Amino acid sequence: MADDFPASHRRDPIKSSVGNVAAQRRRQNAVTVGKERRESLVRAKRLCRVGPSGDGDVPGEENDMVTDEEGFLLDAQTSSAVEDLKSAIAYQGKGAMQKRVNALRELRRLLSKSEFPPVEAALKAGAIPLLVQCLSFGSPDEQLLEAAWCLTNIAAGKPEETKALLPAIPLLIAHLGEKSSLPVAEQCAWALGNVAGEGEELRNVLLSQGALPPLARMMLPNKGSTVRTAAWALSNLIKGPDPKAATELIKVDGLLDAILRHLRKSDEELATEVAWVVVYLSALSNFATSVLVKSDAILLVVERLATSNSLQLLIPVLRSLGNLVAGDSHTTSTVLIPGHEITDGVIKVLVKCLKSDHRVLKKEASWVLSNIAAGSIEHKQLIYSSEAVPLLLRLLSTAPFDIRKEVAYVLGNLCVTPTGGDGKPNLIEEHLVSLVQRGCLSGFIDLVRSADIEAARLGLQFMELVLRGMPNGDGPKLVEQEDGIDAMERYQFHENEDLRNMANGLVDKYFGENYGIDE
Repeated sequence: MADDFPASHRRDPIKSSVGNVAAQRRRQNAVTVGKERRESLVRAKRLCRVGPSGDGDVPGEENDMVTDEEGFLLDAQTSSAVEDLKSAIAYQGKGAMQKRVNALRELRRLLSKSEFPPVEAALKAGAIPLLVQCLSFGSPDEQLLEAAWCLTNIAAGKPEETKALLPAIPLLIAHLGEKSSLPVAEQCAWALGNVAGEGEELRNVLLSQGALPPLARMMLPNKGSTVRTAAWALSNLIKGPDPKAATELIKVDGLLDAILRHLRKSDEELATEVAWVVVYLSALSNFATSVLVKSDAILLVVERLATSNSLQLLIPVLRSLGNLVAGDSHTTSTVLIPGHEITDGVIKVLVKCLKSDHRVLKKEASWVLSNIAAGSIEHKQLIYSSEAVPLLLRLLSTAPFDIRKEVAYVLGNLCVTPTGGDGKPNLIEEHLVSLVQRGCLSGFIDLVRSADIEAARLGLQFMELVLRGMPNGDGPKLVEQEDGIDAMERYQFHENEDLRNMANGLVDKYFGENYGIDE
C-alpha cells in the first residue's frame, strides 16, 4: 500500500536504501493510523449512544453485554420496530408526524441499546429505504435527527452492513449544508464518518458525491461538538491511499486558519480530533505538508506536546510533528534552526516523550529524532549535546525491539554525514567514539542477530562504521569483544544477498588471515 503514497524522506541516513525503506514504512504507519488508534484510543467507527444535542435515554454501560436470549429478543423487537415505522410512514391521519418520530425513536433506542446493536435484524426488516424516506427535505428536525442517528449506528456495524447505507449517502451529505440545524448536520457527519471509516471503496464514493467540502466548512466555526465530529469524519475521509483528498482539504478556504485556531485554543478532546486531521494531511500530501510547515502548525503541536499529559492527544500531535519534520529537507534547515526557541522546544518535548511510560510515545519520538539527526551537522550536534542521548542509549539496551530499531536510526545518523564519493558515509569521529565508549555497540550487534532484515542491516552498517572509524584501529578488537564476529558469521550462507555480502565482506576485510598477528 505504501507505494501509492508520495515518498517521505529520512534524510541522509546511514545508508540511503535503509532510510527509504524505513521512511516508506513510517508513511504507511501514518496512513493506517497505527495499532494504537485501531485498538480504541480513537475508533475508526463509532456507535452513537447519546445524540449531538446530549439527549438519549439509553444507559451507556449497563446494557453493553447482551446474552443470546436477550439478543434474540432484541432482534425481534427491532424487526417489530421497523414494521411500526413502516406503518407510521404510511399513516396520513392526525398526529402523523409525531407517530413517525415516536417510531424512529423506538428504533433508534434499540439500535443504541448495546455495544453490538441489532443491525442485521433492522436491515432484514427493510429499515434503510424507510430511513432514507425520513431524511427527505422539509421533514422536521426531530425526525431528521432520529433517522440520521439510526443510520449512524447501522454504519457502525460490519462492512456489508455499512455498505447498506449507500442509498442514504446523498441525503446525508445534503443535510450537512448551512440550512440544516447543527444537531442534524452533526449527526449526518457522524454517519458519514462511520461510512468513511469502513475503507477506501466507500471513501471514494463519499468523495465522488461531494462529502468533503461541507464537512470541511463544519470545521470553520467555534462550535465544539460539531467541529469535533466533523474533524473525526474528515480524518476518516482523507485516509487515502490517494493523496488527492488531503490536498483538496487543505485548499478549502479558511480551513488552515481553523485548524490552527482549534489547535491553539480548543479543549484537549477537540484538539485531538483536529490533530488527527493534521496527521493525515501531512502523511499523504506533500502540498498540504508544505502549507502546514509555512504556518504556525509546528509551533502549536510543540506547545501541545509540552503542556498536555493526555495520551490520546499526545499521539497525534507527536505523529504530526514527525510527519512535518520528515516532509522535506527544507523543513529541517529553515524551520528547525539550532539556537532558535522553536528548535529548543522541539528537542525538549521529544525528551519528554522519551521519558514517558508509554511505548508509543517513545517510539514516535525516536522516529522524529532520527529525521532531525539525518539533517545537517548542526542538527546532529544539537541532539548529541542534548538530554536525549543518555535516554536513547538506555532505550537501545532495554526497550522493546521496535523502539530499539528506531533508536538505532537516531544514534547511527548522529555518527555520519552525507555519503562521500565512494558510496560510504563520512564519519563524525567524536560522536562515534563517544557513543561506542558509552556502550552502544552491543545494542547494534543485538540488532544484527535479530530476524528483522532492516534491523540487521542497520546493525551491520553501524559495525562497519566502528570497524572503519575507531581511532588507532581499535574497531575490530571492540567488535570481537562484543561477539560481533559470531553475529556476522550467521550470515555466511544467508538467503538475503545484501546481508550476506555485507557481513562476509566485513569479516573478510577486518578479520581475515592477518587479523591478530601483530598481537
